Amino acid sequence: MNADIRSIENLRKFGHDAMSATFEAFIIHADGLYAEQAAQAAFEALDRIESNLSRFIENSDVSRINSIGKGRPLQIGLSTFECLQSGVEMFRQTNGAFDIAFGSLHRGSNLLKLNEAEHIIELRADGVKIDLGAIGKGYAADKMRQVLVEWGITTAFISAGQSTVLAIGKPPGLLGWPITISNPADNRVLAKIHLADIALSASGLQKGKHIINPRSGRPANGKSAGWATAKTAAEADALSTAFMVMPLDEVRSFCAANADTSAIIIPKDKERNLLRFGRWDNAEFYR
Repeated sequence: MNADIRSIENLRKFGHDAMSATFEAFIIHADGLYAEQAAQAAFEALDRIESNLSRFIENSDVSRINSIGKGRPLQIGLSTFECLQSGVEMFRQTNGAFDIAFGSLHRGSNLLKLNEAEHIIELRADGVKIDLGAIGKGYAADKMRQVLVEWGITTAFISAGQSTVLAIGKPPGLLGWPITISNPADNRVLAKIHLADIALSASGLQKGKHIINPRSGRPANGKSAGWATAKTAAEADALSTAFMVMPLDEVRSFCAANADTSAIIIPKDKERNLLRFGRWDNAEFYR
């Protein structure tokens, strides 16, 4: 996904590498130094989140979770607990099409017992492992938004490695933050979309069969790419993955039941066809 925002007045761009991706913050503010300080505060929050969520960092919260067995309570940090809660909720909403848990014969986020009052997690089965890679970048973008809002930034755009973007407000005189999405198979531009106070995330199979259907345990098939919108970046991040797994009728029903959610799907056997579900206001689609 690419943002076409070069001509916006008082636009400041800042970048930071984290979570094996480059995060970018585009901030509209008359004071460039203040915008830079706000962006730096957001990136510091991002680094703290990565240190807890990454299963590749020794002694991170997720690494600690993945080393415990059944029935051993473990207290974790707030950011990790919140991200786990979001993952469990998306497991529930998608009827298991999105799952942060793996490694058990009885896989499923329902194997996680969460104590909200004390931020304690307990596993209900041995061998359960956690991977927040399909929701962590979105969660981090949401927390960056929170920091920017605390700094009084009302118009900004966050890109989490270009796979998930989050629009805060909209630039003056525009319908929203303008971005384009392209077919990853041939880079053909599919649509130009204006985003305002909403997140958009993408998933695809171009890098191999890396999306596993939690319901079957087998690689997802039938779709080449998918996009999802939601009010939070964590939700959009999770849903773009879930929509790669769900049957099309289920995607359609989910979007119809959730006003802030919409989807774009490219079927694998008809890669020049674009399927749309839900509302796509302020969007122009190309043939």
